[in-house]
Amino acid sequence: MRFGRSPSSSSALKWLGFVTAVWVQAISGNNYTFSNYSDALKSLMNLTQLELNSLSVAKDVGKAFGILAGLASDRLSTPVILLIGCFEGLIGYGVQWLVVSRTIQPLPYWQMCIFLCMGGNSTTWMNTAVLVTCIRNFRRNRGPVSGILKGYVGLSTAIFTDVCTALFSADPASFLVLLSVVPFAVCLTAVLFLREIPPAASAAEENEESRYFAVFNIVAVVVAVYLQSYDIIGVKTGAISIAFASVLLVLLASPIAIPFHAYVRSLNHEEDVEEPLLRSEIAEETVVAGAAAAADNELPPSPKLLKEEEEKKRPVLGDEHTIVEAMLTVDFWVLFVSFLCGVGTGLAVMNNMGQIGLALGYTDVSIFVSMTSIWGFFGRILSGTISEHFIKKYGTPRPLWNAASQIIMAVGYLVMALAMPGSLYIGSMVVGVCYGVRLAITVPTASELFGLKYYGLIYNILVLNLPLGSFLFSGLLAGLLYDAQATPTPGGGNTCVGAHCFRLIFIVMAITSIVGVALDILLAFRTKDIYAKIHRSKNAKKPSGNHR
Repeated sequence: MRFGRSPSSSSALKWLGFVTAVWVQAISGNNYTFSNYSDALKSLMNLTQLELNSLSVAKDVGKAFGILAGLASDRLSTPVILLIGCFEGLIGYGVQWLVVSRTIQPLPYWQMCIFLCMGGNSTTWMNTAVLVTCIRNFRRNRGPVSGILKGYVGLSTAIFTDVCTALFSADPASFLVLLSVVPFAVCLTAVLFLREIPPAASAAEENEESRYFAVFNIVAVVVAVYLQSYDIIGVKTGAISIAFASVLLVLLASPIAIPFHAYVRSLNHEEDVEEPLLRSEIAEETVVAGAAAAADNELPPSPKLLKEEEEKKRPVLGDEHTIVEAMLTVDFWVLFVSFLCGVGTGLAVMNNMGQIGLALGYTDVSIFVSMTSIWGFFGRILSGTISEHFIKKYGTPRPLWNAASQIIMAVGYLVMALAMPGSLYIGSMVVGVCYGVRLAITVPTASELFGLKYYGLIYNILVLNLPLGSFLFSGLLAGLLYDAQATPTPGGGNTCVGAHCFRLIFIVMAITSIVGVALDILLAFRTKDIYAKIHRSKNAKKPSGNHR
């Protein structure tokens, strides 16, 4: 047997690896927490808003070097990739803590950019190791895998924010300690258990995966509701805070029961004989090959024609693509630019949430940071599961869900531009949900269109939209338009109070979202045949799913 493991131990190890992957994702969203300590950096270093946003861009530029993680994913083992990420994060966020805690004097601006870049890049190694390994391990449930993992990335901002508020009264220095130490410790745990394991080989295993993913979804929703309840209650001191943090840790640890259950269940069913899932695929390939052979017999082509056809042959959507082959397709660039429209504008809101809140008269913006994170979770986890259901049921192209989220996101930006009472609460929820949908849908879409063989690199090419979007919408658009409205302050910084500070920024981002809608609809139309084929393939397994 492959890997020298029994079916029971292999199944349990696969689920244990997924549990540790969930833990890694629950602490790897530190890139979205900049608003929690950005104001401390701004005042400590006497920065303008444009300079502060450039620091934020430097953080996101770290994701551009995620290409290195993508290249490494085909050459290095998962534990090595995780170790690179956790050590880089320890250094990047550790130095920021030294500065914010005044342990050392503020570093020159360019050096701070480097350490923020390191902190941002650390998450690309963690995310690549987790996503590539888990999607390969559970390739028949890519939507739920993406939704759950990306959902916990969204929750991680709220987890860090609420825990820091509960235990350290939202102190920026203490927050940076958490960002540097906790991911390091969790990744060391994942190093021991996260491995690539053969995917489901029977209908029973596939059904079991679906049931376990439903449990993961339930636990994740409980965690999200618990975090949101803590924000609403507002009591964040004393024994209540300690109790909150303790219960949260128990909830996050609870999925560990699943691999134990899988192990016991596998022991009881190890003797069962189950129909291979691939049998229908093999039969289908045989039919296709037979039809091709029949066609050849009817009209045998000349050797010269065969050679010419072979030279012209390129992979079609749904086949395995190298990164070069993928980038030569129109569909890759439609997906790339539509992704930019969604995540770029969403990042601009997240990176500037501190200044947006202060401009609208809120002294504490941590609740908005937390709300964006929590509602981003709901967008990620629901879109992954729902899109998978609609593919199985109707063959609905995943990009249509991106189009729907972009429409709602445009409405959210317009609501924030109006700056009505409560608009920031509504905007935080809407942007969070739609940003989450965009991330959770794009991950499996890329694997379905361009294959899994080079998925690590293709994924990290798409993730280049995070630093690019941060630069265009946060660094340039938000930075320049905010500074144009702001009033200089003593020491070289500036500030702006009022609805006008971000109004034009929100309007431009709403227009950008509409462009994203058009691109998503185009991609859905171009890929409808691929998803029809996936739909037929999934439904072909239904009869075997009842086999005992």
